[in-house]
Amino acid sequence: MNSRATNLKRSPVFVRAAPFLAFLVITLLQNNSGPGGRYWFYLVKTVIVGWMLCVFRRAISEMRWKFSGEAIMVGIGVFIMWIGLLPFLDVFGINTSWAVRKNSAAPLWNPFTFFQTAWMGWLFVMVRILGSTLVVPPMEEVFYRSFVYRYVAKQDFQIVPIGEFYWTPFIVSSVMFGFGHHEWLAGILCGFAYQGLVCRKKRLGDAIAAHAITNFLLGLWVVYKNAWHFW
Repeated sequence: MNSRATNLKRSPVFVRAAPFLAFLVITLLQNNSGPGGRYWFYLVKTVIVGWMLCVFRRAISEMRWKFSGEAIMVGIGVFIMWIGLLPFLDVFGINTSWAVRKNSAAPLWNPFTFFQTAWMGWLFVMVRILGSTLVVPPMEEVFYRSFVYRYVAKQDFQIVPIGEFYWTPFIVSSVMFGFGHHEWLAGILCGFAYQGLVCRKKRLGDAIAAHAITNFLLGLWVVYKNAWHFW
């Protein structure tokens, strides 16, 4: 049993895909756990996936944060695009089917409307911001732009250098990334930006940092503007 677990931890596919798959499974449970359960499930998946990333970090050599000028600009630019695209599409009457609208019947992620005490509301707001800033970026960047991108290029993906440009993986990984989000069109454009950054800098760390900046700014925007539909 121990040798099997050791072999899994050494598997380049497993260490890059397992955190993402764990996040996905717990998200499915979260979405079907009732109004209050989804907040607790988000906390659980943040802790579990964060722990997995820590355990696997030595086996994922490319998972190193890098705050460059380009990463900061892309992170801020994607944030502006994310909050501005939906109103822009509404002006022209364009509806993207996965997009979450302010008047949607689906319950918004707003812990202040569920928990009776303010500190509980702030607790889960902080959990969401920290999870989306510190856990989601390395998890998604490793899965989509290190594993999926290179695997589409060649099945033996480790021989593909990080940042090597190929049209098909560029499109496929970005579209997959986009459709993994409620606002799929913004997600696809976001995928293009992050993957383009990887190809420009020839490393993954700038995309991780840019993704984290985007998510952190979006979290602040959601709370400041009561724009809970973005969550």
